[in-house]
Amino acid sequence: MYASCGNIVWAQRVFDSIQGKNLVSWNSMLDGYAKCEEMAMAQKVFESMPEKDVRSWSSLIDGYVKAGECGEAMAIFEKMRAVGPKANEVTMVSVSCACAHLGALEKGRMIHKYIVDSGLPLTLVLQTSLVDMYAKCGAIEEALLVFRGVSKSQSDVLIWNAMIGGLAMHGLVEESLKLFREMQIAGVVPDEVTYLCLLAACAHGGLVKEAWYFFESLSKCGMTPTSEHCACMVDVLARAGQLTTAYQFICQMPIEPTASMLGALLSGCINHRNLALAEIVGRKLIELEPNHDGRYIGLSNVYAVDKRWDDARSMREAMEKRGVKKSPGFSFVEIAGILHRFIAHDKSHYDSEETYSMLNFVVYQMKFSCLKDNHERSLNDTSMEDDLHLF
Repeated sequence: MYASCGNIVWAQRVFDSIQGKNLVSWNSMLDGYAKCEEMAMAQKVFESMPEKDVRSWSSLIDGYVKAGECGEAMAIFEKMRAVGPKANEVTMVSVSCACAHLGALEKGRMIHKYIVDSGLPLTLVLQTSLVDMYAKCGAIEEALLVFRGVSKSQSDVLIWNAMIGGLAMHGLVEESLKLFREMQIAGVVPDEVTYLCLLAACAHGGLVKEAWYFFESLSKCGMTPTSEHCACMVDVLARAGQLTTAYQFICQMPIEPTASMLGALLSGCINHRNLALAEIVGRKLIELEPNHDGRYIGLSNVYAVDKRWDDARSMREAMEKRGVKKSPGFSFVEIAGILHRFIAHDKSHYDSEETYSMLNFVVYQMKFSCLKDNHERSLNDTSMEDDLHLF
């Protein structure tokens, strides 16, 4: 109870007062720290346990996933496979979620194989997590394969949302909307998340009319549009170049604009070169999140596009004076089932020398190709001028 309410100190006091702690007591304390995302303490409790069962391992893995430390969650699972008990459905849902966040397709396939080989029942929750994992790892065909293997009579709104959202994420807009119609025919009632997925699909496809229809359908179905729905609607309008409409939509909303709404509008302003509105939105974003590095950089980029170099420099200086530091960008690349983490300008990876050598080669090839194209274009232009002189 204390842990669920976020009071882990009192949870620990009650735990310490228990005479003759059993496995249930230890699991409760471990789960408490995991729920509060205090993973260092959760790990300490886990290592102190006189015995561990599948719930102990699952709680630790799930805690790491919810704390955003998915790589650590995968490492714990690998250790569990080697020395621990057989995983259950709860474990595999958490592990597939970790794969989805990391974009680790090969590991995700290995997880799926482990589920089948272990004879674990493919429950609807587990199938939903597999659909989500495959979609987020870029394997949309495999996501569809799992989805189509679910009986429509046993499906629920969650698995439909995962598949509709996955298709939208891959830019398969028509397929996403078609699946929504299938969902309605199957008698599955859409929820707020369904409409969020549909609005995301409309944003990718530039379908403004359809987006308005789905947004208005929320109220007609007795649901209240959330800030996420409003942000999606702004994104649809901004991508389509309807910047004035998007700005008016934000101003007329009954709720305060969020950073995601303004961020979507700022991107649209930059893409469609409405730099005057971009400056207004950019300054509002800094007011809203003064300690967010991306807000200063976003407005600095607006000034750079407009060739206002002094203003761009002043944004960087304002960011430094406030003590806001830019977080280095990084990405994960999976090769032969092994995840490699690359950080911007970092050379700590053991293959960094070969990697940079290949990058330099690619850049050289690109420059050579551009020079070649420009040369051929200039020759064509000269030829056209010669032809015109004939007239």
